[in-house]
Amino acid sequence: MTSFETSNRKEAIKYRLSLKECLIGEPGFYSKVAMVAIPMIVQNTLSNIVGLLDNVMVGQVGTIPMSAVAIVNQILFIFYLCIWGSLAGAGIFSTQFFGKGDMDGVRYSIRYKLLTAAVICTVAVIFLFNTSNYLVSLYIAEGTEAAVRTQTLSFGVSYLNIMLIGLIPFSFTQAYASAMRESGKTTLPMIASMIAMGVNFIFNLLLIFGLLGFPKMGVLGAAVATVISRFVEFFIVVYGAHKPNGQYGFFKGLYSGFRIPKELIWPIMSRSLPLLCNEFLWSLAQAALLRAYSLRGISIIAAMNISGTLAQIFNEVFLSIGNSTGIIVGQELGAGRLVSARRTAFRMAFLSFLSTLVMGGLLALVAPFIPQFYSVEPEIKYMATRCILVVALCMPIHSYANVSYFTLRSGGKTAITVAFDSCFAWAVSVPAAFIISKYTTIPVVTVFLIVSLIEFGKCIIGFILVKSGVWVRNIVGQA
Repeated sequence: MTSFETSNRKEAIKYRLSLKECLIGEPGFYSKVAMVAIPMIVQNTLSNIVGLLDNVMVGQVGTIPMSAVAIVNQILFIFYLCIWGSLAGAGIFSTQFFGKGDMDGVRYSIRYKLLTAAVICTVAVIFLFNTSNYLVSLYIAEGTEAAVRTQTLSFGVSYLNIMLIGLIPFSFTQAYASAMRESGKTTLPMIASMIAMGVNFIFNLLLIFGLLGFPKMGVLGAAVATVISRFVEFFIVVYGAHKPNGQYGFFKGLYSGFRIPKELIWPIMSRSLPLLCNEFLWSLAQAALLRAYSLRGISIIAAMNISGTLAQIFNEVFLSIGNSTGIIVGQELGAGRLVSARRTAFRMAFLSFLSTLVMGGLLALVAPFIPQFYSVEPEIKYMATRCILVVALCMPIHSYANVSYFTLRSGGKTAITVAFDSCFAWAVSVPAAFIISKYTTIPVVTVFLIVSLIEFGKCIIGFILVKSGVWVRNIVGQA
């Protein structure tokens, strides 16, 4: 650690914040948060609402196709988080470079993102295409009827192979859109996403049900619609980024003399690799958790698919506040305002917690009604409702863990975030889920509740780490 970082970090740690300063911000603070967070919340909430409508449409096709889609989406979730994790390391630098006013530094970070996205996407497409049968079959419980197993496997593999095409525009869109968000300019990614959502919804109607003369493709139509929307979003974001006299000046000259200074490669890579590793392991842990629950039968996959799709809409507020925490705190750190960064982190955590009291209550209210729109067995509707109530109850726990993660990450403490996030999941949550699911007769929804409540231990660890100030670092102070 340099003397610059050491002296400023000591200053921040010595500063003692009052309780009021930790919890309540001035009007300017909330205006800044709103500018960053609200476009994210709007974009992602609308995306999740469209996702819910898509899920309901797929649910009209039947339980087996919907379960197959849920399995594939869980597999692809690993890829999505690997992309986000790989870009996050460069994003730490991009955010702090922007806070410092160094646009060349921002461009270097974006170039690193583009190269990383290309490599990960290529590896993932090749791997998933060649292992699709094996991966889907992992989620089909032993003892499942042969006909059900065959249909689930067929739907899942076909759906996955189409979705692989959409991974290409998705990867590069994330590289561009994340750089825009890190600068605090979140409007274009929001607009692009909203247009893509509309395209996806329209083509879902046309291709799932065969309306207006289009072929009736069922769940495969949902995959085609998603791929089309991904390309639409990509073209809008790239055009907006490179538009002459646009607001994203740091994209100007991005491909002119495409290089990254040698002295910057390792600092970025040393923070990117742990985050990539963390997101991969954490998403793999989520896949393992679903695998543990699926030991009780394929019906729980359908139920958790319904509950997860609905819960994501209500979770989006605290998830966006967490993401905004990384951006706002990172910019404060990059500008050398370390005391302000620490104060901001506490305020964001409190704001995130308050949001869950409202959104969790609303989620609990709608829990009994949404599952009724699916053409599935009454048992699945009942389990889905119970799972939704579990998510609503545990939302404050997940929100604090989430905002703690982004706070630690904002200062470049990536090794600590790995231990805090994915190591906790593999050391505690996953073993608990498998042991209880396999060796007890506790109802599967109760198993889900127990595993969710275990994350309270993660909140305690997060509070200790954030309070310690170990993350309060300006990593571009001398760049």
